Amino acid sequence: MTKLFDFKQVFTNIPELMEYLPITLELALLAMLIGLVLGLLLAIIKIKEIPVLKQLAAFFVSIIRGTPVLVQLYIVYFGVPMFCKYLNQRFGTSLAVASIPGFAYAVLALGLNSSAFSAEMIRSALMSVGKGQLEAANALGMTYGQALRRIIIPEAMTVALPTIGNSLISSIKGTSLAFTCAVVELTAQGKIIGGRNYRYFEVYCSLAIIYWLVTIVIEQILKIVERKLAIPEQVENFAEQQDEAQMGDGI
Repeated sequence: MTKLFDFKQVFTNIPELMEYLPITLELALLAMLIGLVLGLLLAIIKIKEIPVLKQLAAFFVSIIRGTPVLVQLYIVYFGVPMFCKYLNQRFGTSLAVASIPGFAYAVLALGLNSSAFSAEMIRSALMSVGKGQLEAANALGMTYGQALRRIIIPEAMTVALPTIGNSLISSIKGTSLAFTCAVVELTAQGKIIGGRNYRYFEVYCSLAIIYWLVTIVIEQILKIVERKLAIPEQVENFAEQQDEAQMGDGI
């Protein structure tokens, strides 16, 4: 009689699954990078209250926050090729739609999802930097872009580090849905192994252990970096900005 649960199989699966951990981490890091860049752009648009762009940014954030990431992955995976085919038919271009890898679709979809959730976090972090520093930068003849690059962003990033860490962890978990774009990462490989030996429960237990351990390692690294870079006054300001942002979202 076969075992109902093979405890040994849980740990037997881990070495094979670990071979696909680099793909998962690469997906998460690239998606988070896209999310931070777009999130910074959205945050600046909100802070500067740029007409039209502010409304478009709010509309984009509302759509991304209001729809599941799985649906967003499907829309990007099927929508981008359709759009490229439309461009080919409309303008006579020859965009090689079939040559675009599923990995690119997954990174784009996860990056867009991350940007909507990062925008408010980055906005709060930027506003936690004292106005006096921006005034001093203006007195020195710096443009807003120079002050942003040399003063505001470096200080804001140290304050937002814990939230950025949470975004990275969320991105890693989100990559478990990348199989919808034909990307074989940790979870997809787990499905393949489960289909091979029909020990799906053991495979998912193996995946849970790997994701859990990766999360613990990232949390510990972030705690060490946070202790070295934390600026108490900025952290307090950032906490206040986050509370105000949450109250604003709830209204």
